[in-house]
Amino acid sequence: MNCEIFQLKELDVDQFEIREVLRCIFHTIVFHRALGLVQPKEIDLELFDITYVQCGDVEVERKIDEKITQFIDRVEKHPNRKHQICLSFYEVRNKQATWFTNKVERHYWEHWYVNLSVAHHPKADSGKSHHPKVVNAGESASEERDAQRSGLESSLREVLFQIIKCGNEKKDHIPSVPNIEGASFPFEITISRFCFWDGNAQENAPDRASKHAQLIGSAVNGGWFSFSSWLVSKCPLIEIKMDMVIWSLQLHPGLLFL
Repeated sequence: MNCEIFQLKELDVDQFEIREVLRCIFHTIVFHRALGLVQPKEIDLELFDITYVQCGDVEVERKIDEKITQFIDRVEKHPNRKHQICLSFYEVRNKQATWFTNKVERHYWEHWYVNLSVAHHPKADSGKSHHPKVVNAGESASEERDAQRSGLESSLREVLFQIIKCGNEKKDHIPSVPNIEGASFPFEITISRFCFWDGNAQENAPDRASKHAQLIGSAVNGGWFSFSSWLVSKCPLIEIKMDMVIWSLQLHPGLLFL
């Protein structure tokens, strides 16, 4: 089974905008992959002039909100950095148990990577001042925030159109529908543990993450990471986890030259 990977456009967001942005994106993805009977529910964003549709499934809403909260907690610990969160669809298959495998395994058939560049701007001072320089600085900051908000709204619309376009054009890899109602396919949301982008370690990444990022970056540049991705998608009996990849690269650098 082929596994499709979609990298969504990077969005520049402030911390307080994360929840609405991710809710909009994740629910849009799930809705366009809900092939059974759903009860569409339109949601108007509070921060942006955008309306999106949910499946009307309480469990889906709970699961998405729970992961978004975890993501925000991580962002608060590592502010002013780029972060990635992924929604993955999979199907569960039963298989014959052996000494090194479980009876049930997940076959991932689609990954949606959401890329956020998160900034933290201090809240505007609520105190009033009549000093001309203070007033001008406040007006300038307000105009900057309005421009940023407008730019994010435009970019978010592009991401939603990207989801709709990819969802409609890429369908051959979708497995048969297991349910007749609700969000048809099981999914999971995972948060990247590393502060890196395009295979390169960020200068402001924590030391403990920087080495991991450099290892992955070297693997990407050397073609090894592409090979591992191909291996996961082509060999259903082999499931490679990111932690295992990093662990293997650290213990066996020679793997990069396979």
